[in-house]
Amino acid sequence: MTAKDKDCGNHGKGRRRLIRTIIGCLLVFLLLVLITILIIWAVLRPTKPRFLLQDTTLYGFNASVPNFLTSSFQVTVSSRNPNDRIGIYYDRLVLYATYRNQQITLRTSLPPTYQGHNENSVWSPFVYGNSVPIAPDSSAVLKSEQASGSVFMVIKIDGRVRWKVGTFVSGRYHLHVRCPAYITFGSRSNGVSVGENAVKYQLVTRCSVSV
Repeated sequence: MTAKDKDCGNHGKGRRRLIRTIIGCLLVFLLLVLITILIIWAVLRPTKPRFLLQDTTLYGFNASVPNFLTSSFQVTVSSRNPNDRIGIYYDRLVLYATYRNQQITLRTSLPPTYQGHNENSVWSPFVYGNSVPIAPDSSAVLKSEQASGSVFMVIKIDGRVRWKVGTFVSGRYHLHVRCPAYITFGSRSNGVSVGENAVKYQLVTRCSVSV
């Protein structure tokens, strides 16, 4: 082996050593950044948003055809970010109504929203379902409840949220919101007529939220 070959071998080893050193430094740096983010996250401890179902305006509710339901209404839902130092991005939110764990309306998309510290957001979407099939046992219970003057439904919101701490934005987390809604009919109705064929119910009920 010549001196030139030895120099080339030493040069190759030096390059590999330099590359390993650079990679090691990058890994240490990334680890320190991750630890810093985790510490900040643990100190701030993000609190999940709070949701309220404020009101429901009923435009149509027809269960006269056995095992089918046609309904149309507008709901107003508000959300509050209770965090002092953490913002919330709401992504891919959809709202729909269920009866006895069965979806009875189409899903309505809500616009993506950023919610700053201690800010409130309000959505008032329309939801409807035209001749939606429902289970026979649910249909029988629904007719009985409507005849007695009170129907219990659940307004649901599903989607994704991201947390914003300074310039750091987290990955997406699943958001599930469940809002109980009692709709009254006939002599037991506590709604207010708005227009010719609509009844507005002031509910203001707290929703359960899971993230």
